Amino acid sequence: MVQFAMLVIMVGALVAMVMKYLRGRSGFRLANPEAGTLYVTGVSPRPDATGEQYVTITGNLTGPSVPSTVVYGRYAWNVDDWPAIGDLIPVIYPPGKPDRWQISHPGARPGLGA
Repeated sequence: MVQFAMLVIMVGALVAMVMKYLRGRSGFRLANPEAGTLYVTGVSPRPDATGEQYVTITGNLTGPSVPSTVVYGRYAWNVDDWPAIGDLIPVIYPPGKPDRWQISHPGARPGLGA
């Protein structure tokens, strides 16, 4: 009986790992996202390196269903298009959940752990 229980647990863990792998490959897509704007109030310093580097962005997100909400995120961003304080960046987020925003800027992609 113990062997059967362990087999069920191992199969469940394997299925969970495969589902997580497949979901990560296709990316996370929001169902019926709302479009908003991020007003950049803080940005990490631009590095001297070239290519993509990590940037931490802080700002006020506004949209059709949420008032101004302070949010932040870390992204891999091309140094040539580095964001600056005062920039308006288009974002998307689930309705009513601005803390789960995603940047829709072509120069950015999610950073590690995002």
